Order: sequence, then C-alpha cells, then structure tokens
Amino acid sequence: AGPGDPDLLTLKALDRLQQADVVIYDRLVAPEIVDYARRDAERIFAGKARGLHTLTQNEINYRMLQAAKAGKRVVRLKGGDPFVFGRGGEEKAFLEAHGCNVELVPGITAAAGCAAAAGIPLTERGVAQAVTFVTGQGANGEPDLDWASLARLKQTLCIYMGVSTANSVALRLIEGGLAPTTPTAIIENGTRNQQRVLRGPLAQVGAIVEREAVTGPAIIMIGEVASATNEQRLTGTARAIAV
Repeated sequence: AGPGDPDLLTLKALDRLQQADVVIYDRLVAPEIVDYARRDAERIFAGKARGLHTLTQNEINYRMLQAAKAGKRVVRLKGGDPFVFGRGGEEKAFLEAHGCNVELVPGITAAAGCAAAAGIPLTERGVAQAVTFVTGQGANGEPDLDWASLARLKQTLCIYMGVSTANSVALRLIEGGLAPTTPTAIIENGTRNQQRVLRGPLAQVGAIVEREAVTGPAIIMIGEVASATNEQRLTGTARAIAV
C-alpha cells in the first residue's frame, strides 16, 4: 500500500484491490486505500500495535489460507515495507507451503517515500554515500546491533519502528562513536496530510519523541542529510523549523 498517501498507490495495486474478494489490511493502511476495494469485498482488519494485536500472525496466515482454499481472491494489504522488518516473507512462505499461488505487488518504500516527502535526500555526494535500514526493535526491546560499525560509516541511517527505543538507540550510536550533534529527523505519518518532520541533534532524539508525543508510524533518519541547513542549501530557501 506504500508509505501512506493514497495517491501513491500503484496502478497494479489498485487493479488487484478491485479484483479482490477478501482484503486483509494492516493498521498502517489509510482508510481511503481500503475504500478502493470492491464494495462487496470482505474487509478484515489485522492491525498490530506494540503489545496489541487484533489478530495473531498465525490467525492472519490461516485467514488468508482458508479464503484462498475456498476459491476466493485474497489481497493481503500491507503498509510501509512488508519485506523490510515485516512479515511479508513469512506470509508468502506459509501460503506457498500450503499450495497457494502468491503474487507480490511492490509499492513505494516507506524510507524513500517519507524521505522525499520531507525533502530529505537519502544519499548526497560528499555527505552520504550509503543508506542503512535498521530496526529499532529487538527480541527484548532494544536491537542487538554492531553500533560501532553503524556509527563509523559515512551514511544515512533509517530507523524503522524506533519510536519506543529512540533514546536507547541514540545512546548506543553515541557510545559507538557517532557525534551527539549528528542531525536527526523524525518523520511521523510520512507522505500523509498529518505528516510532521521534527529535527534535532542525535543526543536529543528521545526527548523530542517524548516532548512532541510522537506515536508513529514514524521513521527516524540520522545523518548530515537530515539537517535543516542541508535542506536549505538544496532548495535555496530558508525555512523556520520548530522542534
């Protein structure tokens, strides 16, 4: 379903939605996107939030399987990046193991879509020559990552699902050698009408999340490309940005 804005839905995704007998959709999918489905299609909400799952992953898998085995065309409508820190691969493997034909319909990625909507280039000559996608969640909360390696590279870090662990992620990166003043941008509800872009130094990212009551969905981008001065240099305009 893409990063959020209904207008960013691909033509292929729209076509498959209008063919579907059953649509199983996630919390990140805008209601306007679900409304593109046929009026007589069955709609099943399978949204998940931290500590609150409408359906378990096992229940989602079997809902899809039962409908497909009944001869229905099923759309599993997922927002963001189902194949980046998501369950897309698991769901595909489950269905294929049970004899279902699965078609994948790619969408615009959350990182690329949100960054573009916020005016932030993921890479830029002389500033960032690489992009690394990092999960903000581990098995027991904070992810187990090689923080020193992440801190050393001249790159842009895109933290998925990092709102609840923003402070600890920032501390680990600083301990790994990344400067506390490294520019950071928190993009909440990226590409949607209620999008917010909150900027500040890495050392303050946890405080910004708390003060501004960021609940997500949000992507945290860390690196020189996220600075307000960098955006002004690229656009040639000065903007007042409150954090």
